[in-house]
Amino acid sequence: MTSPALYTSTRGRTRGVSFCEAALMGLATDGGLLLPEALPDVRGELSGWRELSYGALAEAVMRPFVGDGLSAATLSRLVSASYASFSHPEICPLQPVGPVHIMELFHGPTLAFKDVALQFLGQLFEEILGRSGAELNLLGATSGDTGSAAIAGVRGKAGIRIVVMHPHGRVSPIQERQMTTVLDDNVHNLAITGTFDDGQRVLKEIFNDLAFRERYHLGAVNSVNWVRVLAQMVYYFHAAFRMQERCGCERIQVCVPTGNFGDVFAGYLARRMGAPISRLVVATNENDILARFFATGVYARGEVRQTSSPSMDIQVASNFERYLYYRLGGDSEALVALLDGFARTGQLSLPGRDDDFAAGRASVGETAEAIRDTYRRHGYLLDPHTAVGVAVGQRFLRPDEPMVCLATAHPAKFPDAIREALGEDLARHPAIDGLRELPTRCTVIPATREAVQEFMRCHLA
Repeated sequence: MTSPALYTSTRGRTRGVSFCEAALMGLATDGGLLLPEALPDVRGELSGWRELSYGALAEAVMRPFVGDGLSAATLSRLVSASYASFSHPEICPLQPVGPVHIMELFHGPTLAFKDVALQFLGQLFEEILGRSGAELNLLGATSGDTGSAAIAGVRGKAGIRIVVMHPHGRVSPIQERQMTTVLDDNVHNLAITGTFDDGQRVLKEIFNDLAFRERYHLGAVNSVNWVRVLAQMVYYFHAAFRMQERCGCERIQVCVPTGNFGDVFAGYLARRMGAPISRLVVATNENDILARFFATGVYARGEVRQTSSPSMDIQVASNFERYLYYRLGGDSEALVALLDGFARTGQLSLPGRDDDFAAGRASVGETAEAIRDTYRRHGYLLDPHTAVGVAVGQRFLRPDEPMVCLATAHPAKFPDAIREALGEDLARHPAIDGLRELPTRCTVIPATREAVQEFMRCHLA
């Protein structure tokens, strides 16, 4: 008989949460983020996993975290349905590009890495709700790609409605149209007059209003939802196995363009489980709070700068709390004290160095140069977020450990950045071209808890 997989909050007051409860809960009821009570050591499984297809590997990686929440047959069905929408048979293929290897995570329906997790999360929500006949109202905040991927994952699904906040005028026009051209009755787009950090603040304030949360059956699609992290862990194992097969290496490095720390945190957990990854390289744009932290141990909030890689224009990384929990040895009291201090002063510090990570930043100019150089030398087109990763990743090359850079979006989603770098329109994709003439629906709204809650009362009642 399969034993349950249980989850606990980083803040220590929410415990014993099942896998399905964790999926629906999103943010823990004590305001923290959910993590598994135990992290399996899978080093003994790696040789058996190495030859698996991506779907079979996803089942193997997820199985210990699902426990008795889903049968093996149900998990297999959900995984198959999730990745049937991807256009490449390998799901996340690797391409050698000069001194690095690019893992393309953009072959899903919205051409962004968020599809890898959100296609699965949408299938999982439908499965769980179908058992009980319950309804779920999803609330999300996006810096660009999460919104469209979440909408694609749940549009038209019975029992699910979704409200997505994006920062007005601070996502790319194509990212905006990928969201606002979806006119399904269960989809609502809000353009908030603020930054993505404002959206995350409003999201957490609403989830911490427990009476409102319970009345409206709220769930989360942001990477505060544990299932997002779990689904992303799979491709770190996949990258390592494919590179071992290709290069005969023992371990790899992985460079991750990041703003919210969710994607790279998935790699951190995969490494802790035993994935053959020597080091994770955190790549940021000019919003470099994470790069500064890994260089100095000081996490200090600054002003959000608009850059050519808008999905990373973030100063407060929501998943960083999960990482701090591990750095503090699971001491929830110490974590809460640290976070309280950060809320008051905008700064926290941790002594010591974490050799699991290296980090760097790339300016807008360096990002454009990475796009130019990669295209001219290798004929490969990078989106600006992936270009940040390539620019930073090349600073940390090792002769015996190949560098895998995660390609987080298709370049066609950011034609202005490509045009700025190369002087011509080279970034095209038929799925993007078809958006231009479609009607849109969106509501511009203040970036306050009260305004968003009032919208939800009117539209979700």
